[in-house]
Amino acid sequence: MKDEREKFMRAAIKQALIAESKEEVPIGCIIVKDGKIFAKAYNLRQTKRIASAHAEMLAIEKACRKIKDWRLDGMDMYVTLEPCAMCAGAISISRIRKVYFGAYEKKGGGVVSKFNILTESGMNHVTAYEGGILEEECSEIIKRFFRERRQQ
Repeated sequence: MKDEREKFMRAAIKQALIAESKEEVPIGCIIVKDGKIFAKAYNLRQTKRIASAHAEMLAIEKACRKIKDWRLDGMDMYVTLEPCAMCAGAISISRIRKVYFGAYEKKGGGVVSKFNILTESGMNHVTAYEGGILEEECSEIIKRFFRERRQQ
């Protein structure tokens, strides 16, 4: 199980690195269905000039278009940073089974660090989660990105 989690998180990291190469905040996301990558995305807020163009939102949209349904039952998400409140809400609404994330987002994490949206009893769907998958590697990508921006 650990090997599978790391394998999929590495795929999400590849997406984050694509975002970084486009001067986007390096967050990557994949959605897994039946043990295979079903959808993948990375942050595109700067490119699209749309506030909601987070990796998770874009991956959810791709997966929904592929199956022609808003319900992503039985699918899991891997994302390099703990989802924000907006993304956590979309994850819950789309009924993703489980979210695996890398780095914790202490300032605004919508899963566990700041808010507990995925497990909120008032939501129609409770989404399981596991954080800290390749945490150091995921965290370092984001830290490096912002460190380089400050130096410029």
